[in-house]
Amino acid sequence: MEYPKQVTTIQAAAILISTVIGVGVLPLPLFAVRSANTGAPLITLLAVLLSSAGLWVVTKLGMRFPRQAFTQYSEVILGKWPGRLGSAIVVLFFAILSSLASREFGEVVITSVLKKTPLEVTVILMLLLATLAARNDMTTFTYINHLYLPIILGPAFLIVALSLKNASADFLLPVWGNEPRDMLNGVLVIAALLQGSFIQTIVIPAMRNPQKAMKACFWGMFIVGFLYITIVIAAVGVFGPEETKQLLWPTLELAKTTTLPGNILERLDAAFLAIWVTAVFTTIFSSYYLTIHLASKLFGLHDHRMLSLFVVPFLFAMAMTPQSILQMYQVIEIVGKFGLLITIVYPLLLLLVANIRKKRGTQDGG
Repeated sequence: MEYPKQVTTIQAAAILISTVIGVGVLPLPLFAVRSANTGAPLITLLAVLLSSAGLWVVTKLGMRFPRQAFTQYSEVILGKWPGRLGSAIVVLFFAILSSLASREFGEVVITSVLKKTPLEVTVILMLLLATLAARNDMTTFTYINHLYLPIILGPAFLIVALSLKNASADFLLPVWGNEPRDMLNGVLVIAALLQGSFIQTIVIPAMRNPQKAMKACFWGMFIVGFLYITIVIAAVGVFGPEETKQLLWPTLELAKTTTLPGNILERLDAAFLAIWVTAVFTTIFSSYYLTIHLASKLFGLHDHRMLSLFVVPFLFAMAMTPQSILQMYQVIEIVGKFGLLITIVYPLLLLLVANIRKKRGTQDGG
């Protein structure tokens, strides 16, 4: 399959943002305060920096092989079978990530909105929606992510800005945390929420100018990082670290306490959930697209469409495996932290070996 080579720098940044901002926004402040109490914003910043380092590595690889897919240059760098094994692990990881995201989406929906709807219905509907969308080509994939970006970012920043008026600075002191005991774990858990940035491995080969990929990644991660940090600051500033620990989805509770000036809307949680559903769709859509796209390259297929429906039953089965919300989040933490080896350490290994062996692609994909 030929890459369209028409994704602009702005569109590449838009894909990154809409992919990373997703289902993990709701429990984000909870993960942060569990690790560092008042130091929650600090470990969120550290997690963003760690994820940015991983994204820098992935982007450098993409710029080094500007017209090849991740699976293709993995084989060039490591050799055929080691490269294929590494790519297969990447595909499996993002398949699991897609299934867990759809399960988390289902749990939020049946808990907050559709309380009488079976969990299986909400999960399978989101998976089917992502499946149908993922049958499109890279051009349509780009347009969908670009189209939904303002719908996600605008209201999200508005809600955070309005909620900050109710925040207390005392809840955010000391900045480094009140006897933090598990900061490293917190950094890894939050960094795991940003692993959607791996989407750049299929975006860079489709860019008009792959050498501007670093610029797109910088602005994309800057906007995502700024939003994540401000969400944590707002949640901890409004509720305090101890109360935040008691909330399953602090960001949703934050939206419930936020009002528009003049009391036009007394609660913004309904509007926020509508925005969040859009963000979840773009995240699952992108991770699912990444999964079948890399799988098609791995198996030497010319089109990823034939894999789209084939993968759904397996994703649904994996999504329904956790027996409860608590077990689901335990699995998400374990899978997410393990995934950092796949999305940061493995690309770093590829980049080092590529430099040592002096392997480099050409503009025409050679």
